[in-house]
Amino acid sequence: MKNRFGATHELGVFEMVDKGLEEVLNPSELFMSNQEENVPGVATIVACEGTRPLVVELQSLVSPTSYSSPRRSTTGIEYNRLLQILAVLEKRVGIPLSKLDAYVASSGGLNVGEPAADLGIAVAVAASFRDRIIDPELVLIGEVGLGGQIRPVSQMELRLKEAAKLGFKRALVPKGQKRGGMGMAVTEVGRVVDAIALLWPLLPNTSRRNLLNKLNKKQMGDSYQALLKLRYELGGR
Repeated sequence: MKNRFGATHELGVFEMVDKGLEEVLNPSELFMSNQEENVPGVATIVACEGTRPLVVELQSLVSPTSYSSPRRSTTGIEYNRLLQILAVLEKRVGIPLSKLDAYVASSGGLNVGEPAADLGIAVAVAASFRDRIIDPELVLIGEVGLGGQIRPVSQMELRLKEAAKLGFKRALVPKGQKRGGMGMAVTEVGRVVDAIALLWPLLPNTSRRNLLNKLNKKQMGDSYQALLKLRYELGGR
C-alpha cells in the first residue's frame, strides 16, 4: 500500500479482518512468541524497517552434524551474514562451530537484513551451543565486526524506546551508545566475547581462578577467550 503523501521508507502494518484492513497498532507483538517456558538459543533484537522499530525474536539451534560438511540454514536472516558471524564466534570467541549444524530463524519469518541484528544472532548461537537461556527481558542491539568488536548502529534511541514500551528491562548496546531515561538498564559492550561473558559467567570463581592459574602458565592473553579455549581442550562446554 502506497501513501502518496508519506515517506517511501515508512512502514505501515495492517491485517485483513471481516470488515476490511485494520492497522496493527503494535506490530512488534507479531514477531514475538508467547511461550510460557523459556528455551535456550532465543534472543530478542530491535530491528528498524524505515523509521519504525520492530522488536523481533531470533531463534537458534546448534547441533552435531551427520555430514562431512555442516549445514547452515536461515529463515528471515541473510545467509552470508550468518556465515560471517559463525566465523567470528569460532575465531574470536573460541566456540568450535566448524563441525556443528547451525540454524537461525526470525519469529514470524520477518526479513531482518540490517547489521543491528548481528549481536542478537551471535548471542543466540552461543546460547544454543551452551544450552543456556537468555534473559527474556533483555534486548541485544549491535553490529558485529570481523575482529569480534561490536559497532554502533543508527536510531538507537528509537530502538530503546520501543523495547521499553514493551516492558523490556535490560539492553546490551555498543560502546558510546548508552541512552538514559528509558526506564531500562542499558549496558555497553565493546566485543562479542564481553557480551557472552557478561551474560553467562563461565565458571564459579574458585574454578575460574584455578583455570586462570593454568592460563598464566600457558602465557595466554585474553582471559575469557583463553578460558573458553582451554575448557574446550579439557573436553568441557
